[in-house]
Amino acid sequence: MKSHISQKPLKKGEEILAAEIRAGIYMLIKEYHPDLNPEHHISLDELNLYRRLYLTRLVEQEKGELAKIDEDVMIAIRDNSILSEKIQDETEPELTFGEKMADHIATFGGSWTFILAFFVFLVCWILVNIYVLSTKPFDPYPFILLNLILSCLAAIQAPIIMMSQNRQEAKDRLRSEHDYKIDLKAELEIKILSEKIDHLLVHQNRKLLEIQEVQIDYLEDLLKQIKNSTSKSS
Repeated sequence: MKSHISQKPLKKGEEILAAEIRAGIYMLIKEYHPDLNPEHHISLDELNLYRRLYLTRLVEQEKGELAKIDEDVMIAIRDNSILSEKIQDETEPELTFGEKMADHIATFGGSWTFILAFFVFLVCWILVNIYVLSTKPFDPYPFILLNLILSCLAAIQAPIIMMSQNRQEAKDRLRSEHDYKIDLKAELEIKILSEKIDHLLVHQNRKLLEIQEVQIDYLEDLLKQIKNSTSKSS
């Protein structure tokens, strides 16, 4: 009986039927010897050679798949990072002069500086009309002119503050939309990573199991050789 690969005579006890070879190793041998059939025989040394080649290919394939997973994750994260990078630009567009004035007036009108300054103004107004100009006050009690000024100030200040609040509300709504997009992006990324990790664990377990099966074949062949050598010596 000759080996189909090397065409050399096979030693007794070392002939391997191609039909008994593991499917993955058999397909690997078929890549180098397409005319191999299940009825052909090869030597044990040749089978061990292709076993080592098969294990090497499994390890290289595993490394390649790990690198591909890392690359897919990095591309997914990089392509979606634009959502958080442009929030500042979109929520703060170019303001007109009126919008800037409205913001400044609303900010000043809601500060302690305005409250204290206006309180000092009112006290000075009252004291001047009661004590300093007691004989000829320009706004005698009950301070009708002061009430008119306060009414005009309130009538002007209210719509200005509302303008600023409306614009701030629109900005907050746009920011909320961006926050939702970022949360959705994070959720999708976590789901992608979870799927990749699950796939990686299942694939690694399958590869490890296949490697263990090849190692078991090695051990079985070694046991056969030991038994044959023992029987010959006896």
